[in-house]
Amino acid sequence: MTTIPARGGPGTDVLPREISRRPTGGDAVFVHGFRLVGASVLVITGGVGLFLAWQAYPTLEHYGWSFFTTQQWSPESDVLGIAAVLVGTIEVAMVAMFFAFPLALLTALYISEYAPLKLRPMLVSMVDLMAAVPSIIWGLWGFFLVMPHAAALAHWLQQHFGWLPIFQVDADPDAAVWDASRYVASAFCAGIAVAGMVLPMACAVMRQVFSQAPVGEREAALALGATRWGVVTSVVLPFGRGGIIGGAMLGLGRALGETIAVLLIVSPEFVIKPRILEVGTNTISALIAGRFGDATDIQLSALLAAGFVLFLITLVVNTLAAIIVNRSRSGAGTDA
Repeated sequence: MTTIPARGGPGTDVLPREISRRPTGGDAVFVHGFRLVGASVLVITGGVGLFLAWQAYPTLEHYGWSFFTTQQWSPESDVLGIAAVLVGTIEVAMVAMFFAFPLALLTALYISEYAPLKLRPMLVSMVDLMAAVPSIIWGLWGFFLVMPHAAALAHWLQQHFGWLPIFQVDADPDAAVWDASRYVASAFCAGIAVAGMVLPMACAVMRQVFSQAPVGEREAALALGATRWGVVTSVVLPFGRGGIIGGAMLGLGRALGETIAVLLIVSPEFVIKPRILEVGTNTISALIAGRFGDATDIQLSALLAAGFVLFLITLVVNTLAAIIVNRSRSGAGTDA
């Protein structure tokens, strides 16, 4: 290390000033503040998980693995299990994603690639505002507006695709007057309502990733004679593959935990039913919301155990979604 003569007098050596990357002043407040916020999120999430695990322990100790394999929920006879509601949760979420995923993908592509520049901010705001609609509004919309039309669609599906197990209904589809009550309050009807709640989240992630597609690759594709759709298929979609999967999984995590809308629409039934068009199903979140108010101590512990299972499922799904989005290209190396 070289020395620099000091100004104080001859023969005095001074070491060079060391460069420090430690933030100071306002930067230090900003960095430590955001570290505190990030740590608090982890602490809160971990605290919720530990609380649910502690409250669920008596139920899991009492019922053992039968809690996960029993379909009935009958506290009076000491028979409790979440097998039926777990299947119902997955069915409602899958129906929601069946409708929400293509709509979110096409909406994100239209906004980022086809919509006029002056129209894009308004479209983004409209889609984002869908996420601000309360769950109970979506539930009322699904109950009064969607369910009658969904029942007619379910009847049509049974008529033409009833040979598939998931489209079978315990009713005669060719009757002169078909029984509409057999096609309402089902996982199919609830899934359509939940799809409207899932769409904004998935669309926001996909749209953000599509907007970061490299400009250089876009221009190269256009220079080679590609159409706008050719640019989408050869550049935008491959670039945003991670964002598409991540957005879909984030939407799936939202669909798995939806409560009020499902509670307003479905007719509770504790039977594993692969027939999504038929009346009767239930989900974990709807079970907790519906039974929490009048639950005894034993039933309350069982409800919290069901909530703990749902917490783990959604945590795994959202974590995988975050990993996929972070590992995707998501704008790395994008040309300005």
